[in-house]
Amino acid sequence: MSNKEELLEFKGKILELLPNAMFRVELENGHKIIAYTSGKMRKNRIKVLVGDDVTVEMTPYDLTKGRVTHRRTDLPIKF
Repeated sequence: MSNKEELLEFKGKILELLPNAMFRVELENGHKIIAYTSGKMRKNRIKVLVGDDVTVEMTPYDLTKGRVTHRRTDLPIKF
């Protein structure tokens, strides 16, 4: 298990939905990776769609895979 200090965090955009709840994500530096949703996002049923801005955690040992940890929304909350 990796430590929290070892994880790299990037901003990205969902490009494509893949089978098995995986996503193709383009990072802000232009690299494209395969990512899956984190357990907390699945538990709270946070939907991620094509075009969403997300935060991705990656390990420095495999820079082709990552975990979507946050769906970024800059819109005001509606009640």
